[in-house]
Amino acid sequence: MYAVKLASEGPAQLTDQQVVARVLQGEKGLYEILMRRYNQRLYRAVRGYLTDADDVQDVMQDTYVKAYEKLFQYRHEAAFSTWLIRIGINEALQRLKRIRSARKHFDPDVRTEGLIQLPDTPMTGPEERTIQQEERAMLERAIARLPETYRVVYLLREVEGLDVAEVAEALAISESNVKVRAHRAKAMLKDALLAMQPHRDAYIFGNAHCDAMVAAVMARI
Repeated sequence: MYAVKLASEGPAQLTDQQVVARVLQGEKGLYEILMRRYNQRLYRAVRGYLTDADDVQDVMQDTYVKAYEKLFQYRHEAAFSTWLIRIGINEALQRLKRIRSARKHFDPDVRTEGLIQLPDTPMTGPEERTIQQEERAMLERAIARLPETYRVVYLLREVEGLDVAEVAEALAISESNVKVRAHRAKAMLKDALLAMQPHRDAYIFGNAHCDAMVAAVMARI
């Protein structure tokens, strides 16, 4: 009965568990479903630790390959996405360790390079689009500057939308720890965004400019 149900359902409608079962039975091509289903989530998890685009891509590929090789070990005790994220985070940490080991004097500012891709937001006219793009870029820079411990929690919890229990399980930390880190991340983001705001003294039309403008206009009228 179960086998008939599997065969009658289209690939897109299969649950993660059903896809895993069929891949293990030899339908290797179905693994693509899991990759497409969780590419964004895995990206954000890995991006919580790495900023270089090539490193992120490499780690994601390594994660998928390792997950495929260990697919028989997946026991369905956790969501497949959580199991996948655990592998991804472990791969990202190993890559980060190698990167830092290669730099005897690791520059902490290097993790601020690059932008974190956030979800698209509805846009209307060109002015609104420009404003949204500027705000988005500012937020991405602020997130990129968060320490890894807080950045990955913020990305998984606030951006990807995982619940507290899922984040705790993926990162192997307590739920209370997730809440504390998420709260701290928001506070640091708020401070960072305030610091990025244009200063009040920017683009001041000073007295000399004012005098010159008045004189020029008065000469023309």
